[in-house]
Order: sequence, then structure tokens, then C-alpha cells
Amino acid sequence: MTLDDILTLIGGRIHELDLVRAPRELYEPVDYCLKNGGKRMRPAMTLLACQMFGGDIEKAIPPAIGLELFHNFTLMHDDIMDNAPIRRGKPAVHTKWNANTAILSGDVMFALAGEFMTKVDDTHLRQVMEEYHKVVIEVCDGQQLDMNFEQRSEVSLPEYVEMIRLKTAVLPAACLKMGAIVAGAAPDDQNHIYRFGECIGLAFQLKDDWLDVFGDEAKFGKKSGGDILANKKTWLYIKALELASDTQRQTLLSAYANQISDPDQKIRTVKNLFLELKVDQLCVKQMEHWYEKAFNHLDQITATESEKVNLRALARMLFDREI
Repeated sequence: MTLDDILTLIGGRIHELDLVRAPRELYEPVDYCLKNGGKRMRPAMTLLACQMFGGDIEKAIPPAIGLELFHNFTLMHDDIMDNAPIRRGKPAVHTKWNANTAILSGDVMFALAGEFMTKVDDTHLRQVMEEYHKVVIEVCDGQQLDMNFEQRSEVSLPEYVEMIRLKTAVLPAACLKMGAIVAGAAPDDQNHIYRFGECIGLAFQLKDDWLDVFGDEAKFGKKSGGDILANKKTWLYIKALELASDTQRQTLLSAYANQISDPDQKIRTVKNLFLELKVDQLCVKQMEHWYEKAFNHLDQITATESEKVNLRALARMLFDREI
């Protein structure tokens, strides 16, 4: 199956899920959140990895759905913590209903995710559940680090990379490894597919940082500079502080201390500083670095090039994306 076939398959299976039951007030938000768009890249990764290692894709669908449920659970709770009113162009669950409903529906969504994870062959169940609980804990670790960084004046690049590894990159890595486990792949291959996903995830987040400032607004679907207005310490910001002269540093710190009242002026000031320091170009090089590492791991997997073609296409699509 091609990448498009896989995406169509998993998208259809998720759409067909009948999640609403009594009490409806608990389960309707779960159904709404899960089926409110999304590219389905993470569950597709599970199926792609299973297929690459010669496994039965049908056996990988339950854990793929479980991982997508977990991902959407994190989004439901993140939106409450961030007080974000919109998710994928529609009202977030806590906006459409209320925060208490979003918390409780998120909790049951997390439980449903675990339930789907258990629907694998007994041969692989223990390892699948160990990997699942590991990624759940790591994503929570990453979220807490991100919250900690909001309270700090400065964050180092290694600290930031570790935070996005935990918050963003370990989930696609786990999705790929789950597919490999279900297919019965060798331990070395499981490790390399995990590292491939981790590196892709790091590059993906760096691309998000870059797109927020330098993306085409018409294609990106929202006004650029949201991270700047929110004073987020992204890779661009941290690298700019590292390279800035005393004057540039003071300008950047002042902007992030909300000393520029006009939002558009704040975005222009910070964006111009980023361009002066060429951190936009450095960020692209860092993305390329992680993609190169990802492909190095893919190259070491014991599968044919024709079997790897879908994962190469997926990685390229994520690298070239404009949204």
C-alpha cells in the first residue's frame, strides 16, 4: 500500500468508530475531538512501519488508533492549560462544552487509548504496553518542562531540544516502533525505526517554529508571529539570544518583556532581528541535520529500498510542508 492508501485506510477506520454511548455528555466530546480533522500521520506511521517489516497491517490498526486517541487526549488537555479557544479551526472542547467536561472527557479518552493498545497479540502485549506507558510519561515530562520554561528568563538550546524531544518527538517514534513490534521486527530494527521517528519529530517541531515566523500566511492558515506574541522561547529565539550583540540582545529581551505595545510592531522587530542574525537560515540547517540523522537510521534498517520508500516519502512530505 502507498502512503496515500495508508492515510485513507486509517482515516476511514477512525471515522467509523462508534464512540458515543451513555452518558452522552462524556463521550460526545471524545468523538468530536478525535474526528475534528487531523492529518492522521501518527497512526499512519504505525501501519507504515508494520508494512515495511512484513507484518499484518490489520493487527497494527488497534494500537495505531490507541496512539491517535492518546495524541488527541493530550490536545484536549493542552487546550485547557493554554486557554486556547480553537483547535483545527473549530471550537476546542473546553470552549464548545466547558473545562470540567474537557477534563473528564480527556480522562476517558486516555483510558480508551489504553484499551485499544491492549488489542494486540499476546506475544507482543507486554512490550507494546511498556512502550505505551513510557511514551505517556515522557510526553507529560515534556509538557511540564515547556511550562517550566515559560517561567524562566533564559533556556539553553540543549534544554530546548530535550523538551521538544519529549513533548513532540517521542510520540511519532513510539508510533513507528509499535508497528515494528507488531510485525515482529528484530530489536536492532525496532531501535533504528524509533530513532528515525525521533529525529523526524525534532525536525518537525523546528519546522513549526520556523513556519510560525517565516511561513506564508495564506498557506499556513493563520497570522505569522503567534509564538512571538506569546513570548515563546523557540529555537529561533534562543539561538538569536546566543548570537546577539548587547544592543540586539536588549532589543529582543525588551520585546519579550512586552515593552512594545503594538503587536505588529513587536512581530516586525523580532522578525527583523532574526533575519539580521540569520537564525532563519540556521534553523533550516538544523532541520536538515535532524533529517539527515533520520535517514541514517532508516538506511541501517534491514529492509529493501522499495520497502522503505513510503517512510522516505513521509519524511520528505513533512520536511517540505508549508502548513
